[in-house]
Amino acid sequence: MTSYTLTYFDFDGGRGEMIRIAFHKAGIPFEDRRLNFEQYMKVRGDTRFGALPELEMDGTVITQSNAIGRYVAKKAGLYPDDEVQALYCDEALGAVEDASHALGTTFGLEGEALKEAREKLVNGKLTTYVRGVGEIVARGGDYVADERLTIADLKVFGLTRWLCSGALDHVPPDLVEREAPMLIAHMKRVESDPVVTSYYASRATNS
Repeated sequence: MTSYTLTYFDFDGGRGEMIRIAFHKAGIPFEDRRLNFEQYMKVRGDTRFGALPELEMDGTVITQSNAIGRYVAKKAGLYPDDEVQALYCDEALGAVEDASHALGTTFGLEGEALKEAREKLVNGKLTTYVRGVGEIVARGGDYVADERLTIADLKVFGLTRWLCSGALDHVPPDLVEREAPMLIAHMKRVESDPVVTSYYASRATNS
């Protein structure tokens, strides 16, 4: 049996969360290696691209969250077989990754520099991404693709929840509701899905 270790930050969310949920859905045991920021800074130079997540498979290290996510999602039945539906899924994965990257460029900034950078994003790229992802979800109906939960829904869910959390200074927590209200309905649908509720119930049991 293949041995898996997923290394990501010690919180529920971000690029690693869809992979954790997919592993849970697939029923595949894996080591959920969670690092705090101080631990990450000590090992950052040893990572391939200075970033997480990383998946170790029998000693082979794989990077890139969307690639890892698709791999595990196929094992979990969370990725479409149909080529067009897979394309829709990949579009959403890429769009959310671009939005996350745009926000990531502001981390490490403080004070007025952070305020200026975040407000520029809200007035530009971030709102464009929110509206665009909303259009992708609206096209699919209740879900991004295949009329069912896929890995793309998990990634969109993570972004929406993050933007609505109030945890991002200078990003209005009602941004999504104002610009793409269908994403709020989508977030609620995904968080109540048995796959997701089962995962978080297992987290609570094991914590």
